[in-house]
Amino acid sequence: MDHPYQGAPDRAFWARAVATGFSPAGLARASAPLLTQGEKLASAGSCFAANLVPYLEAAGIGYVRTEMPPPAFRDVYVEAFNYHRFSAAYGNIYTARHLLQLMQRALKMFRPAEGRWYGEGRVIDPFRPGLAFPAASDAEFDVLTAQHLDRVLAALRLADVFVFTLGLTEAWVSRLDGAVFPACPGTIAGAFDPARHAFQNFTAAETTADLLAAFALIRTVNPAIRFVLTVSPVPLVATATGEHVLAASLYSKSALRVAAQEVTLALPHARYFPAYEIVSGPQAPHDFYAANRRNVTSAAIDTVMAAFLSACDPGAPADAPAPTPDAGVALSALVADAECEEEASVP
Repeated sequence: MDHPYQGAPDRAFWARAVATGFSPAGLARASAPLLTQGEKLASAGSCFAANLVPYLEAAGIGYVRTEMPPPAFRDVYVEAFNYHRFSAAYGNIYTARHLLQLMQRALKMFRPAEGRWYGEGRVIDPFRPGLAFPAASDAEFDVLTAQHLDRVLAALRLADVFVFTLGLTEAWVSRLDGAVFPACPGTIAGAFDPARHAFQNFTAAETTADLLAAFALIRTVNPAIRFVLTVSPVPLVATATGEHVLAASLYSKSALRVAAQEVTLALPHARYFPAYEIVSGPQAPHDFYAANRRNVTSAAIDTVMAAFLSACDPGAPADAPAPTPDAGVALSALVADAECEEEASVP
């Protein structure tokens, strides 16, 4: 008797596509390339995402950068949280709500009630609390913030494809208006106040809605832009849910993966790239994670980027070239703990 599984390709069967013969490029394969020759890419997301940028640049992909330190300071500019490793200096964006609010701020649709902090003679941006050189006055803060938000919009206008890596569902927010902070106030900067700050663990439905709203706003800036969603394979360093951190991590990644799927089903101009599955699936080699079973190794990133490039223009190289020391930023063998704001919550 004929049935739907007869004649299905090998990639549809676990025994033929995972237990034996697994191919990361085959997992990432799609009917149309993620990026075609000559197109430009912008990106944002978690600390894992920042480590992919040097590979893109080393492969000759046009990576959009609209906000960098002045040339005279680039050799000595030291920062911890990836502000200048992405297309604009927003740093790590862990949640879909944070991305949505960034777009709302850039388009002057949202002005956070808790929009600046003060400390040690500096005016600190709560949404970029680890900047190496915070403003020295309110007037300087206003200029720098307006310039930053303009650069965010400029990057999106230049890009043909925007890659967003979902990192977390857990966040700390303002009780005043729901503004999402990249780190718990009081860890990197500011002061924690339980009357003003609350913990929130976003659901898959909330994440889906936030992504759809954020992408709609981005398309008001660039109507032709396409989206690629990924999920970071890096587990939570700590959880504020009260649950075991392993269970909390699995919930978070599962919710993000569901949201990514829902968005790609809803939007014809959105795609999913399986970095999470390549690194953390049961077929993945043991050495894709370091001994702490959290940090992703360079071997894993090499494999992810080879698969990504294979899913781009058919003329792209089959293997991702290793980034050279001067290719944008130096890539550590591991995703550096110091580059993730959530690490600041660990005593």
